[in-house]
Parts: sequence; C-alpha cells; structure tokens
Amino acid sequence: MLGRLESLEQEGLRDLSAAADEDALQAWKVRYLGRSAELGRVLDGLRTAPKEERPALGKRANQVKQAFESAFEARQQAMAAGRLERSLQTERLDVTLPGRPLARGRLHPATQTLRQIVAIWAEMGFQVYRSRDVESDAFNFELLNIPAHHPARDMWDTFYTTTPGVVLRTHTSPGQIHVMRERAPAPIRVVLPGMCYRYEQVSARSEIQFNQVEGLAVGRHITFGDLKGTLTAFARRFFNPDVRTRFRAAHFPFTEPSAEMDVECFVCRGSRCAVCKYTGWLEVLGSGMVHPTVLANGGYDPAEFSGFAFGMGPERITMLKHRIEDIRAFWSNDLRFLEQF
Repeated sequence: MLGRLESLEQEGLRDLSAAADEDALQAWKVRYLGRSAELGRVLDGLRTAPKEERPALGKRANQVKQAFESAFEARQQAMAAGRLERSLQTERLDVTLPGRPLARGRLHPATQTLRQIVAIWAEMGFQVYRSRDVESDAFNFELLNIPAHHPARDMWDTFYTTTPGVVLRTHTSPGQIHVMRERAPAPIRVVLPGMCYRYEQVSARSEIQFNQVEGLAVGRHITFGDLKGTLTAFARRFFNPDVRTRFRAAHFPFTEPSAEMDVECFVCRGSRCAVCKYTGWLEVLGSGMVHPTVLANGGYDPAEFSGFAFGMGPERITMLKHRIEDIRAFWSNDLRFLEQF
C-alpha cells in the first residue's frame, strides 16, 4: 500500500501541473481530494491493514493529502495571477473616465424622528438620560408596581435570559427608578430614549424590537394639568402649532390616573382617512401621574412629591407621519425604502 501511495502522489501532482484552466483544476480536486477519491479510500482502508503497518501508512497518507492540498492552492493562486496579468495586458483602461460617485449615507428614519423628539424635549428643559437594555425583573416589573404573577405582566411579552431574574427590558420605564434613585430628593425632568424588546409575532404592526422615549417629571405640586399642558405643547412643536389633542382614560400599573393622548390626524385634518382608521384621531403616547408606590420605590415621599410620566414610540409616530404601512420596513435594510428619507 505504501508503494501505491507513492505512485498516487506522483500521478496526482503530474495531472495537477497539466490542468490548463479552472474547470480542469476543479475536476482534479474532485478526483484526488473529493469524497470518492482514491486517497480517501486508502485512509478508510487503514482499519483493515495489519496493526503494525497502520502508523506508517497513516503518516504517509496524510503527507500525500497535505502535498495535494498545498499544490492545489499554489496552482489556484498561479492561475488567478495569470488571469490578472492577461487582463492588464489585453484590456484597455481609460484613466480619464470620471470616478463613480459614492452614495452618501443618511440617518435612519426612526433615528431622524428620535432626534427630533429628543431635541424638542431638550428645548423644553428635559435632560436626556440613558439606561441599560438588560434589566433585572425587579426594575422592569416589581419596582414599577407590577409584582410577580400580576395580570398586568401579560401586557408585555418578555424575553427572559438564561440568568434567573434577568430580562431584556420590555419598556423604558425601568429608567424611571434608576434616575429617581440617583437624584432623589431633587426635582427631575428627564427623557429616556432607548430600545425595547418584546417576544411578539412579527407582523406589519408589531416588531420584536423598537425604540421608545420615556419622559419623567418629579417635584412638589406637579398636577395632571401640568402633564396635559406639557404634552400638548410638545404635540404643537412636533406636528404643527394648530394641531388638536385629546386625552382618553387608560390604565397603566405605574401611573394613576393614566391617559392616552391622541392628536388630530395630520393627514386628513380630521376629515377621516385610512391612516387614522376613519376616526379623525391618532394615538401617539401613553401617560399618567406617577403612582405613589413607584415614587416611594424611587426614593421620594409621595406625601411631599408628585410627578408625571409618558412614553411614546418614534417608529409609530414615523409611520403615522409618513403613511408607512409596515413596521418591518424599518429593519429590513431595503435601500428603496431608506433612500426616501
């Protein structure tokens, strides 16, 4: 068998040097290094060889295989270099042609909306506070007045990690506890932008990840009227100075009372269209007065302090503003969509 390996090596290297093009090179590879190649059958047959001959046969077979592989790679590189050389010698290159312009990058539409939202809140005296994407169950739920087994947990489809008690945040509200504990008992006016994650069925209206902008104001004598006036002022700055707003009663475990804010449809100006589902109104955010339990968990005495909070989604607002019908377009990286912005 050693003699056959010797002759097989000589035969293979001779055939490789005779390969004149890429097709012949690939045919050689299949014949000498493929699954049904003779060298492979030799290696498979080592089990039936005499025990004392196996080490020498195995060593020699591997040497032949390595020789084939290195010779094949060298031959392949030589062919590529030859093709390049022939191309340079025979093809004409017009150096006077103008270069191809590089496409300019631009901000993602969701990022554009996010920056516009944050800039408006900054003008209104709110600081930007960033919190982490990976949270403990305590910060994501319990300290926000959502204890274990509370039915409100069904409102959020949570990504749980392999570490017990650690989740991907389902909303930016955990940042409220972080910032309150850092700054108590001082007054607070902050917005908390960030990415949220929910284990939902991806569809035209829902995604497993999305941006959110949380807002929080805590101080003495803050009222629901302050919340309503602040959010109305934001809507007029973001949409248009004449936009109408309305507040509807809602329920969130971490605010009491709670409300959702609608704006008059800026597409049809209230005359009813498909964007507003023929209601004349568009829901843009949820809000409410910070629940006393949440204030206490953040380090504030609810008897002395009050506050309001709100949350809005830049992707949803962008969809409404530009009549985008499928939220999956934001993360599909389709240039036909992105270049419109």
